[in-house]
Amino acid sequence: MNLHAEQLKTEIESRRTFAIISHPDAGKTTLTEKLLLFGGAIRLAGSIKGRKTKKYAASDWMEMERQRGISITSSVLQFSYRGYRINILDTPGHQDFSEDTYRTLTAADSALMLIDMAKGVEAQTIKLFEVCRMQNIPIFTFINKLDRQGKEPLDLLDEIEKVLGIGSYPMNWPAGSAPGRHGLYDRHSHELEMHKPGEKPRIISTGKLGVEHSHCKDALDQNSYHKLRDEIGLLDAAGEPFDQKKVENSQLTPVFFGSAISGFGVASFLNEFLRLAPPPGPRKSSAGTIDPTDDPFSGFIFKIQANMNPAHRDRIAFLRICSGKFNRDMTVNHVRAEKKIKLSQPQQFLAQNRSIIEEAYPGDIIGLYDTGSYKIGDTLTEKEAFHFDKLPRFSPELFARVSARDARKYKQFHKGLSQLAEEGAVQVFTTLGAESIILGAVGELQFEVFKYRLSAEYGVEIELERLPYRLARWVKEPEIKKLPNVHGLAAKDKSGNGFIFFESEFWLKLAMEKNHLLDLRPLEQCPSAY
Repeated sequence: MNLHAEQLKTEIESRRTFAIISHPDAGKTTLTEKLLLFGGAIRLAGSIKGRKTKKYAASDWMEMERQRGISITSSVLQFSYRGYRINILDTPGHQDFSEDTYRTLTAADSALMLIDMAKGVEAQTIKLFEVCRMQNIPIFTFINKLDRQGKEPLDLLDEIEKVLGIGSYPMNWPAGSAPGRHGLYDRHSHELEMHKPGEKPRIISTGKLGVEHSHCKDALDQNSYHKLRDEIGLLDAAGEPFDQKKVENSQLTPVFFGSAISGFGVASFLNEFLRLAPPPGPRKSSAGTIDPTDDPFSGFIFKIQANMNPAHRDRIAFLRICSGKFNRDMTVNHVRAEKKIKLSQPQQFLAQNRSIIEEAYPGDIIGLYDTGSYKIGDTLTEKEAFHFDKLPRFSPELFARVSARDARKYKQFHKGLSQLAEEGAVQVFTTLGAESIILGAVGELQFEVFKYRLSAEYGVEIELERLPYRLARWVKEPEIKKLPNVHGLAAKDKSGNGFIFFESEFWLKLAMEKNHLLDLRPLEQCPSAY
């Protein structure tokens, strides 16, 4: 192996690129902040609850996120820690932004699933878990809010296995009775981590004797000790054994307990997670499997974000590097556009903050300045032209007619409309005939964010008229407005693809019965979805 190949392999092995997923309010943003804090990327962990003190989460860079106290767009957070190069993809928890989350998951090598100890496995967690499983990426679990009253740990494991259909292996185990749990026993290192508010954690080594060691017994009250000993004994005897292969194949999730807000268990979790999580792996493409150690550089665009820096009205395309080494100012093939482009001023991120980089490796996420050249799903490659697998797209379920209140702001309105649509924030259609503009969204909050951003970032106030349609179907016939007996709204997307919007499954079924040659397909099957 030559020097270049050895360096590439070393760099790849040090990368950990993972997404954090959860139901809203499970503590995802708080945990992200603590990981950044322990990793030395920030000095003070912000809280999304701390708006009155003007102390905000670094991952929530958009003004509306800070005002509402929620994450509404995925953000990228990169830092180095103990020889690892970490890329965290912080995703929105709210179901209305599932499409952004799902696309972001395509850029991850593993996922960290947060579960609220009191609420257990919730609806949005189930949906996001299924996407991770479909992509066959390893899933790690952090059961949060250990310092509050919650469900019994054994009941939570049972819930994970029954609701999600995946085996679980607890890496650590709570010691003490809720809500005053004050210890965590690490089953791998055989150490008991004791925690008191305002004090640094105290680590007690129990060696091969484990929970039978007198140090463990002395550190806990009698009831807590006997409960810990009995539960560890039960897990060792009847629990599923740890199997790294099953973890890699999404059949087993390592489970960690802790508290993001107090930091209890977070540092030990981070160390163990980095040890177990996979480095960048192979990717499927039209040219076969692309291995990260393949010499030619390649990557794909999974996210586009406009106006991250409002002062400069810039637009950034997020590129996941899949193979080879990236060098600043390198020239690559833009496969969709069939042209050569020079990649200048590449950036790395800590949410909104960024810096220019000279080189990057598989697993890294870099930002490219975009003047309109990129679309979500674009493949960039140094040599052979191929494309990575298509990114997922959701069919909209909510529709609204949109117009600018001030006709004099036509230019700003259409610029904002185009850029936000290319981000995937909403989907834009134009009706046939009258040519009014229709927005399609997966969730109600997308309309609210769209309206806010047009006003805040483009200076345009809009009117939104909600429409009764609930289904969108791609129709291959070009003259869809001439179709008889179709109770629906005909429109086209920006690429000229024809669509019909229906109010319900009844009207969709009736249209197909009255027009036997009508070929209606889900939006995801449209060839130019991105």
